[in-house]
Amino acid sequence: MARLSGTRPARRWGCAAAAFLLLLLTVQAAQKADLSGDATAATINHSLTLLQRLQELLQNGNGSDTVLRVRTAASDEAKVFHTHQLLLSLQSEVFESLLRNQSVVTLHEPPETAAIFEKFIRYLYCGGVSILLHQAIPMHQLASKYRVWGLQRGVADYMRTHLASESSQGHVVGWYHYAVRIGDAALQETCLQFLAWNLSAVLGSAEWGSVSVELLLLLLERSDLVLHSELELYTAVEGWLSRRQPEDAVAQRVLRSIRYPMIAPSQLFRLQAQSAVLARHHAAVQDLLFQAFQFHAASPLHFAKYFDVNCSMFLPRNYLAPSWGSQWIINNPARDDRSTSFQTQLGPSSHDAGKRVTWNVLFSPRWLPVSLRPVYSDSVSGAVQPVRIEDGRPRLVITPAMSSPDFAGVSFQKTVLVGVRQQGRVLVKHAYSFHQSSDE
Repeated sequence: MARLSGTRPARRWGCAAAAFLLLLLTVQAAQKADLSGDATAATINHSLTLLQRLQELLQNGNGSDTVLRVRTAASDEAKVFHTHQLLLSLQSEVFESLLRNQSVVTLHEPPETAAIFEKFIRYLYCGGVSILLHQAIPMHQLASKYRVWGLQRGVADYMRTHLASESSQGHVVGWYHYAVRIGDAALQETCLQFLAWNLSAVLGSAEWGSVSVELLLLLLERSDLVLHSELELYTAVEGWLSRRQPEDAVAQRVLRSIRYPMIAPSQLFRLQAQSAVLARHHAAVQDLLFQAFQFHAASPLHFAKYFDVNCSMFLPRNYLAPSWGSQWIINNPARDDRSTSFQTQLGPSSHDAGKRVTWNVLFSPRWLPVSLRPVYSDSVSGAVQPVRIEDGRPRLVITPAMSSPDFAGVSFQKTVLVGVRQQGRVLVKHAYSFHQSSDE
């Protein structure tokens, strides 16, 4: 590592400065030629060479006038960086203030930010940095602490666009909690939506145990959760409660957020007999369990006379079990016109266990609204006005294939989950819900 003083570094810095001045004059000359309108004008761009030389300044410490010493509580040794006040001050108003009256500064950082501090400094010199999933939070912390706003926005954008990336320990739950701490509402909502639409994947991952009470309650109150069944959700919640051992009031609030009418009576009997968590808090949820058994025993119309069936307890979430829907793979959604049919159970009540609804589905990638559909002109040839394919919008029509007296009093909600297969798993990207009055 180069020292702060000595003739050799000074000479090398002088060469770098001369080269930088020459490049600047060359670019200015090219810009003047452009303004003159001369047909022979050309732009000479050596910005990559300049970036390379700035990297060499940091790497070799040439002409350094500032020393940063980065210390952590876990180590007695400090990481030393020979830097340049001008470049640090240009990027960070915090460094501009720190370096105003001193050339040696000691910075105290936690281990996770100290581990990537060199990358952070390199960004200040070159305006670019490569990070991994586990480095996103510490890099955002450094950018926020030293007020490097461009890097802060860049890392936040990286987090929002890498929620679906594969990681061994998971990262979305941690990013959500971090977004809450720093007050980033946009990142918080993006993470929450991803977790809701891909909850089955989260329930079976290592990050499920790190879900906070607040996040768990937010998820449980949502009706757009995508998971295999309500029983799957209860099993995951039971495991979370067993590991975290929250206060009784919290545990009871969590258990009362489970939608027990969406669980079959045979499974409810088994839970009452085998679940230690349910046995401990049975008094807090026994009214919900009794109501669930009544829901399955009576006809939906008869049950609705005595209970409010419009509350969330009787609203199914987005279940992936075969009785609730069907997976449809369209290999070329920009070109294929496809149709299919599938069956679902009439409703969640066991009273209707043997009743099925057959649905017909039509998918067209090039449906055109009336305003864009081809029309014949008044010319003799009767030519059709050309319409570009990209003017069309995808169309999905879902209609019942039959009518039945069993449909009386039943309100259908059709939900389309649009997913993509990525790294061996299917991730939900969008969810669209349509009520009975709408086919498309």
